[in-house]
Amino acid sequence: MAANRSCSHSKSFSDLKFSFLLMSFLLVGIASAQLSSNFYVTSCPGALTNITSAVAAAIRNEARIGASLLRLHFHDCFVNGCDASILLDDDPGTNFVGEQTAFPNVNSIRGLDVIDSIKSKLESICPGVVSCADIVAVAARDSVNILGGPTWTVPLGRRDSTTASRDTANSDLPGPSLDLSALIAAFSKKGFNANELVALSGAHTIGLARCVLFRNRIYNETNIEPNFAASLKANCPSSSGDNNLSPLDAISRTIFDNAYFIDLVNKKGLLHSDQQLFNGGSTDSQVNSYRNFPETFRTDFANAMIKMGNLSPLTGTNGQIRINCGKVN
Repeated sequence: MAANRSCSHSKSFSDLKFSFLLMSFLLVGIASAQLSSNFYVTSCPGALTNITSAVAAAIRNEARIGASLLRLHFHDCFVNGCDASILLDDDPGTNFVGEQTAFPNVNSIRGLDVIDSIKSKLESICPGVVSCADIVAVAARDSVNILGGPTWTVPLGRRDSTTASRDTANSDLPGPSLDLSALIAAFSKKGFNANELVALSGAHTIGLARCVLFRNRIYNETNIEPNFAASLKANCPSSSGDNNLSPLDAISRTIFDNAYFIDLVNKKGLLHSDQQLFNGGSTDSQVNSYRNFPETFRTDFANAMIKMGNLSPLTGTNGQIRINCGKVN
């Protein structure tokens, strides 16, 4: 009889667990369903074209800004969701401390002026309608596409946060010194599998990194092609030049392609975290796949970016539409 009660209790617990998981799934679905690709069709029909033209102009002025705008979206979404919290400036007057001075962001995030310029333009034609979070998401997509990468439909309707978290930025943004297991854990925390980690890391096919972030690799690591390391040392001395820049992709630094994965196979990953993706571990096969099949990478990257853009968006009456992206209304 006791055995039957135990079985019944186990079944009840299982049913409750299933119901909880189902409810969680439905709630996530409801949140995602509130985002729509045609969110601004009637409220601000010129929103997307204005963002695209502004991003194109910024990239014509400086090709590197495309990588900066893409990174801005990533660093926003990985900290409490895609809510434009990274855009909030510190305010000594109110003791507000944002995410821009977190270690992964300080002296490295760029493109804030481009977002501000786009926001100012949209405020002039559609006051209080288009969120800063949506501008960041669309600008990232446009940057990739303008530099030769894939495009994708960006679900819209995010709202802007009224808070930020430097502590979460410090803890959740994966750093350049992480080993593969730590990278997998950091991405898993946000709901991404190892294949999606590799796909999103392909963003490093564009952009530059500071000497301080790869100095240890080129001077102390052995899984690096010797001539590649020597060429980097010329621009990154062992004890100076912290802010000197080198391309993350040595082959085609301003073209969004699969050359990053070719670099990894040739032991020419710039950052320690880059080379960890091809270092005898579980992600080697995925790197090889993207090296050999660039269209697969393009498809997987676009899908992973859509998924990233859906990380905990504020919708409905949550958050606000900031008038100025750098401060709460």
